[in-house]
Amino acid sequence: MAHQTWKVEKIKHCELVGREVTLEDEVIYPAEFLPDQPAHIKAHRCSYANVCNQMDIPGCIWSGKNPDRQPL
Repeated sequence: MAHQTWKVEKIKHCELVGREVTLEDEVIYPAEFLPDQPAHIKAHRCSYANVCNQMDIPGCIWSGKNPDRQPL
């Protein structure tokens, strides 16, 4: 059976919230009987997405609010 987990991609300072945030990917690893398959990224999230989404300014792709702004 496949295994999925949240994996930290990067920790960086976010200008919008003024703090260090953790950018994470939800990664799906293949089952053991399919070891040649690469891992798949299912979703992205930010540790301060809730705070960012409550602001009046557009966030970034990690908060799910603005797909045009990529902070990495």
